[in-house]
Amino acid sequence: MKKMVGVAISGVISALLVAQGSAQTRTLNLYNWSEYMDPAILKVFEKKCNCKVNVSLYESNEDLIAKLKANGGSQYDVVVPGQYAVPLLYRSNLLLKFDKTKIPNLKNLSKKFVNPSYDPNNTYSAAYQWGTVGVVYRKDKIKNLEQSWSLFFDKAKQQGPFLMMDSTREMLGPVLKYLGKSLNTIKPDDIRAAIDVMADAKTRSLGLDGGVANRNKVSAGQANYGVAYNGDVVKIQAEDKNIGFFVPKEGSVIFTDNMAIPVKAPNADLAHQFINFILDPKIGAQLSNYNQYATPNEAAKPFINKTDLQNPAVYPPANVMANLEFILDLGKDNVLYDSAWTKVKAR
Repeated sequence: MKKMVGVAISGVISALLVAQGSAQTRTLNLYNWSEYMDPAILKVFEKKCNCKVNVSLYESNEDLIAKLKANGGSQYDVVVPGQYAVPLLYRSNLLLKFDKTKIPNLKNLSKKFVNPSYDPNNTYSAAYQWGTVGVVYRKDKIKNLEQSWSLFFDKAKQQGPFLMMDSTREMLGPVLKYLGKSLNTIKPDDIRAAIDVMADAKTRSLGLDGGVANRNKVSAGQANYGVAYNGDVVKIQAEDKNIGFFVPKEGSVIFTDNMAIPVKAPNADLAHQFINFILDPKIGAQLSNYNQYATPNEAAKPFINKTDLQNPAVYPPANVMANLEFILDLGKDNVLYDSAWTKVKAR
C-alpha cells in the first residue's frame, strides 16, 4: 500500500513538473518587419510572461498577406500589417477579434489611432508605429538637390544609380503623387499613366528591393538614392553623416503599422498579453526610441527622446503632413493595383 501511495505521489509530482515545463516553454511567434523591434523589449517580455519569443521577418505587406493566406496564420501569434492590409485580412477571415478585456492599455493610444477608419473600434488591430515613405540619399553624391520624385521619374533629373521599393501600393503611390493624382485613385487612365512612368523608371534603376535593403545599399555606396521608410534612415544617420532623407514636395505615403492576431494563432492568450505589453507607456517609448519611428501611444510621449520629437524626419511638420496620404483598402478595386504591379514587373 505504501508503495502504491509512493508511486501515486511520484506520478503527481511528475505531472506537475511536466505542466510547469509546458508553462515555461510557451512560445510567442511574432511575424514582423525587419529591424522593427528592440531585442531588449522581447527579453523583458520573455521574463515577465515566462515564455520564449520567436521572430520571423518580412519586407512588404504583400509578403505578409500571401503568407497568412497560404497557411491561415496558424504559424504566428502576432503580425504587424499596414493599415490598408488590415481590412483585407479581416475580410478574408484571417484575423482574430480582440478580447479587449485582455488589452487594457488600448486606452493609451492617441485619439487619431482610436477607432480608425480601416478598423472601426479597433476590433482587430492596435497601432504599433507610424511613419512616412520618402527618399534616402547620399549627400556626397546628389548635387543641387530638388526634393522631388522627379529624381526617379524624370530621366533628365536622374542623378546616378537609384533603387525603388518592392511594395505595390507604397511604390505606385509616389508615382501617382508625382503625377498629381491621389495615391488611392481608381481611375484607369491614372493607373495606366503610373504604369508607364514606373516601368520607364524601372528600366533605368538598379531594381526593386525592401526599404531596409535600399537604405543599406545607399549607405554602402551601391546607389546614390532610393525609396525607403523614414525611421529606417533616421536610425543610421548618427553613424553615417553622408545619409540624408526627405519627403518629396509632391507628397507621399503616411502609414500606420498595427499589431494583430491571426485567427488561427497557436497562443492567442499570450498574443493579447504581448499587445498589451507593447502599449505600456514606457515600453511604447522604448520601442519608438529604438526604431526612431513616431509613436501612436499618447501615454508614451513623455518618455520619447526629445531629439526625435523635434526631428522633422520622424514627426513631419504641418506643410509636409498636408501632402501625405494614407493608403486605403479599395475593396474590389484593389485588383487594379495588383494588375498594375504585375505589368510593371513584367516590363
